[in-house]
Amino acid sequence: MATDSHLFIGLISGTSADGIDAALVRFDASPDGDKHARCRLVRGHSHAWPAPMRARLVEIGQGARIDSLDEIATLDVQAGEAFAEAALALIDAAGLSADAITAIGSHGQTVRHRPAGAAYDGRHPFTWQIGDAHVIAERTGIATVADFRRRDLAAGGHGAPLLPALHNALLRAPDEDRAVLNLGGIANLTLLPADPDAAVRGFDTGPANCLMDAWCLRHTGRDYDAGGTFAADGSPDGTLLARLLDEAWFAEPPPKSTGREQFHLDWVAARLSGDERAEDVQATLLELSARTIADALRATQPGTQRLLACGGGVHNPLLMARIAAHLPGVRVESTAVHGVDPDLVEAMGFAWLARQTLAGGAGNLPSVSGATGPRVLGVVHPAAR
Repeated sequence: MATDSHLFIGLISGTSADGIDAALVRFDASPDGDKHARCRLVRGHSHAWPAPMRARLVEIGQGARIDSLDEIATLDVQAGEAFAEAALALIDAAGLSADAITAIGSHGQTVRHRPAGAAYDGRHPFTWQIGDAHVIAERTGIATVADFRRRDLAAGGHGAPLLPALHNALLRAPDEDRAVLNLGGIANLTLLPADPDAAVRGFDTGPANCLMDAWCLRHTGRDYDAGGTFAADGSPDGTLLARLLDEAWFAEPPPKSTGREQFHLDWVAARLSGDERAEDVQATLLELSARTIADALRATQPGTQRLLACGGGVHNPLLMARIAAHLPGVRVESTAVHGVDPDLVEAMGFAWLARQTLAGGAGNLPSVSGATGPRVLGVVHPAAR
């Protein structure tokens, strides 16, 4: 793959399942070789899930019963078709043809994530993303790399987070300790110390938007709390917050990861007294996200000077303000300040991972996931000849 320039597409639908993000990324070889190629976003696209399909994906992601093998297998194919549509729409919007794209990296849609730990103590940890990559390769005519997480789990890791390597390449600085915060359904941190010899670390901190989105949908009919206005109408309930913070998972040391199957509305309901106002619960869930993020950062990199946020939560000013309030002395800002679109960082990451796979390079960081060593991630589904 030692050529001057390659175009890749990254596709992801995250924990919130609020749409498929597609990123067209160009990799340009740097003077010190293809291994350190520079990447930049060319164009992005957000593709909506069909409403009934999204609703079912969210239910399953929160642990709902799967009715039959036929149902989940059908959803796998339907999701693959939706991911292919997202890639083709992006290619069309960019004025390109499929043969201009080297490969697609598709994360898929997570329906279960069960790494070993407090939430799942089985001897057979697993993670499962649907969105049949065979379908994506056939519909687009482009080689597709998918199933990125399971090799890391097989090597003793958590299979998550997978993007700290990209954060390291794009956002590390030699003059300050930084952290990158992804505010998707679940929040995760990447720790980027100024010391070039220090290892990059990363881990999930708990809920970011998933609980707030689900509570907002139940009580307002809206998929998410735009601008944090629902939470702003309420006040955090200190007693409820203490019950939520008492969850054992928060006290686990990294490496760790989680998902909707751990943090869902039944988990919240088990901690309610029953007389709380809906807006106060929303405000408390927002405070839970801000508090657990800040606590995790202070515990793992107390000298952090700058926190760079990405993901949908960046657009919730109340959430951003509460995180900053819990981190005095830390500059909290969007990755956009540093030229990286906060809505497309994750999709860019799966373009980067696809490129790593095709080049035979490791996609994981053992210092992040806890795997026993670096591994080439993903399975390649070649384009039809």
